[in-house]
Amino acid sequence: MSFIEDDLRRVDAALDKFQLREAEERVSTAAHPASEAPRTSQLKAVVRALSTTSSSRPLIRRTRLRNLLGQLARKDGEHVEVETASPDVANLEWVATGKATAQVYGLLLSSLLDRTIPLSESIWYWDDLLSSYANIVLYTIQTSPARFWAQAKEVYADARHKLGQGQVISTSAREAKRTVTDSWREFYGLVRNSIQERSLAQAQTKILSPFSISRLEARGNLEQIKDLRKTSATAIGRLVRECLVFSGPPEDRKRGAFLQTIDAEEDDWQTTIARTAYVLHFVTRAHDDSDGDDAPIDPQTASSTEVAALLIKVLDERLPEAEEQATSLRSRYGKPSRMVRYWIPAVALLLSGSTLLRIFVNRRAEITQWFRELGQTTIDFWINWVVEPVKKLVATIRHDESSEIAIQSRDSLRADRDSLERMVVDFAVQHPEDGKNFTEAQISDIRAKVKEGDLTPVLKAYEREMQSPIKNAIMGDLVRTLLIQIQKTKVDVEVAIGGIDSILKSQELLFGFVGVAPGVLISYALFQWFRGAFGGRRGLRQGQRKGEAIRLIRNIDRTLTSLDADQDGIISEESHGLLLCEVHLLRQRALQVLPKNVTREFLEDLDDLLDVKQGVDRQIQVLRRVEWTYAKWLR
Repeated sequence: MSFIEDDLRRVDAALDKFQLREAEERVSTAAHPASEAPRTSQLKAVVRALSTTSSSRPLIRRTRLRNLLGQLARKDGEHVEVETASPDVANLEWVATGKATAQVYGLLLSSLLDRTIPLSESIWYWDDLLSSYANIVLYTIQTSPARFWAQAKEVYADARHKLGQGQVISTSAREAKRTVTDSWREFYGLVRNSIQERSLAQAQTKILSPFSISRLEARGNLEQIKDLRKTSATAIGRLVRECLVFSGPPEDRKRGAFLQTIDAEEDDWQTTIARTAYVLHFVTRAHDDSDGDDAPIDPQTASSTEVAALLIKVLDERLPEAEEQATSLRSRYGKPSRMVRYWIPAVALLLSGSTLLRIFVNRRAEITQWFRELGQTTIDFWINWVVEPVKKLVATIRHDESSEIAIQSRDSLRADRDSLERMVVDFAVQHPEDGKNFTEAQISDIRAKVKEGDLTPVLKAYEREMQSPIKNAIMGDLVRTLLIQIQKTKVDVEVAIGGIDSILKSQELLFGFVGVAPGVLISYALFQWFRGAFGGRRGLRQGQRKGEAIRLIRNIDRTLTSLDADQDGIISEESHGLLLCEVHLLRQRALQVLPKNVTREFLEDLDDLLDVKQGVDRQIQVLRRVEWTYAKWLR
């Protein structure tokens, strides 16, 4: 989808409106309906075939368009006066010719865009080449075989020319009977003389090094490509400004177009069609054909047949010649071919191919083992770091008891605490302070204090035993009191661990996600890398499209801020053409990124951006609006 298709739909709707208006006028003035002539049926079929609503693609194929134009230009042996006597036939002829003109306009504009847009890549290549001496050296090496071949052909052609003229042919009988070997020796001498002559002739001008000559050649190619882009951009700007601009309400006109110099009262839509055909013929002329066919038709008096014939000439002669000339210039002065740029690594790979093959053969077992281990490592990683953590996470979400996080057994603390309680109670019962036995109430009180961590009976006995530690260690209860305190320390440690265990259980889901995250993130990163590396042009990632859109907005900004406008603030045809090329690419890239609910507003802003009649200041304001409005999706 591009602005060319929008123009074709606009022109198609305008022509249908003109046809309907004139048909209604004739019906209101006609006394009785006339029978439909065969020519009328043929023209209606042509009009339907040329309508943009007949296909999902407004632009039809060039061969199909040529056949339809042939039907418009051919009169089937009848006189023009007879054919054009009927107003219905004349009106249908002009409508069909107008739609055919719109199709030729779309084909020509599409061809110019396809030829102009890639030139920027060549300009960037030559600019980058001229910005570095290392690039100049590399370019000199890359093009050295072509230079050598060109000089060899010149030397060979010069030697053959001299041999043909007979400059060194002797008239003696002995020379007349010379052998084939002597002839080849003579030809070799001519080649050597030609090389010496060329060396002497070039020695006077070869003050510069080969690298300087390559720099001059690159600069010359850059200038040629810039001139070619300037010519193509000027043609695009002229086509958009002057072609198929019908007088009428402003909302029905094309954005960025200018009405012709003829007054609106005198200018009808048939004249606009004829003038458009003339502009198409003028734009497709060759660079060296500026003086020929200045006025192939007169737009004021031309008939639909003459316009159709002129369009056929544009399709059959002018457009192919222009495309061939542009292709020739681009191949000659544009970015070198891949063969020129990559023959050095290709030759290096070819020369080292046998060595690499021998290495692969000798280490075949090791390489096979590497691939096997790589595959096994990948499988283990996927199972142990992606599948198993996900299973554990799902079990945690389901609150499966077998998946609970724990750093101690569930009943360990209870058993140690009961053991400590029994130790303290038994020690207190066996060593009462006043010699009386404890009642059940006192024993229950001791148990309650032990659960709270109070070991007073044991500690008092420990204090007494420490008065004679050696004696009591052998004959007393010092060791027993120490063991009871060790059990108390064990219980305290388990209580602390139980607190930590409770904290872990409260964050169990978080730890589950933390365990899954590394494997999932690594898998996603590898998937994105493989997708970007092997996805091809159709698999361009969203970020790349956004980056291209941002660079295109930058190019549009540079085009609008660095150009020279006239006194009314209107940019030149060349700048208009360059702006159209950048906006055409921006439209394609942005529509792949923007959501559908903002596409309509974006296209409206692009139409405002292309409206050069508002002035360059207004266009810059529109560009700023585009930058901040759609920054959410383009950055």
